[in-house]
Amino acid sequence: MNIHAIHIIIVFLAAFVISVIGTKIEIPILREKAGQNIREEGLKSHYSKAGTPSMGGISIIIATCIMGFIGTVLFGGTIGDELLIILVFAGFGIIGFIDDYRKVIRKQNEGLTAKQKFGLQMIVSIAFAVFFAHYSSFGTEVFIPIADIFVDFGIWYYVFVVFAVLAMTNAVNLTDGLDGLASGVTAIVCVFFAFAGFFGGAFCRFGGFIGEASETFFFIALAGACLGFLVFNRHPAKVFMGDTGSLALGGGVVAAAIVLKLELLLLVAGLIYVIEALSVVLQVSYFKLTHGKRIFKMAPIHHHFEMCGWSEVKVVIIFWLFTFACCLAAFFMI
Repeated sequence: MNIHAIHIIIVFLAAFVISVIGTKIEIPILREKAGQNIREEGLKSHYSKAGTPSMGGISIIIATCIMGFIGTVLFGGTIGDELLIILVFAGFGIIGFIDDYRKVIRKQNEGLTAKQKFGLQMIVSIAFAVFFAHYSSFGTEVFIPIADIFVDFGIWYYVFVVFAVLAMTNAVNLTDGLDGLASGVTAIVCVFFAFAGFFGGAFCRFGGFIGEASETFFFIALAGACLGFLVFNRHPAKVFMGDTGSLALGGGVVAAAIVLKLELLLLVAGLIYVIEALSVVLQVSYFKLTHGKRIFKMAPIHHHFEMCGWSEVKVVIIFWLFTFACCLAAFFMI
């Protein structure tokens, strides 16, 4: 692998510019057809967001796919790896688009049913797990950070990958609830993984993983695209990414981390995703067990902090800083 910092910067800036231009173009189009609906049981402070254009994640997907692929072709990397990640990324984006289209444009309250959405996600996840296990030179091995070893999961590798993809994708989806939260957190996580991929050869000399330019370019392109979208998604948001964007972000990040063989580090770098998902699981489980009692004032947990009196901007900034700290911790674990 022979990539240089200038290649990373070019891909990042190009993805950022494409995302900014794409988002600016799509906002007036989406405003006419895809105004956001706000849940009646949601926070009253969010009622003013009703009508804000949704489905803005389209620009993130386009910018990332274009520059991730171009970066791999021009500057080196495995095109097969890049295409595989892009297919998973776009696949989850399409699922989100169908759900958004039904909810926001056709005004069907539920969009895809839970069974339909989970079924489509399962198909993409299984296809990715089976193909990658047979395509990758690592087969069914998983890299264990700190221990610095690979462990063969055997047949359980397929279960592990499918669970990881489904769990992380929906965790990112749950994180997308405040202006700039999911886009900002994901940008930080992607910069970390791009950094890890860029220096993969150095880590390899110490017995670690083997970094690839293809994953590096995908991560840095996604980081640039998220920040380009954040220009319009920061508070007060002029556009939301919708499930189109959040499902694509989750699927792309976890797929690229798996291909990079750093899937377990995603639990550390992306800890905020895990916390958001766990807050919902705990809230629902406790509510059912106690017949109406709650652990949090509202879930996901970012809404809990809002109901505790934190401003939306404060919650987002604290979560960004927390994610940055988690990424530093993940770096020292490599």
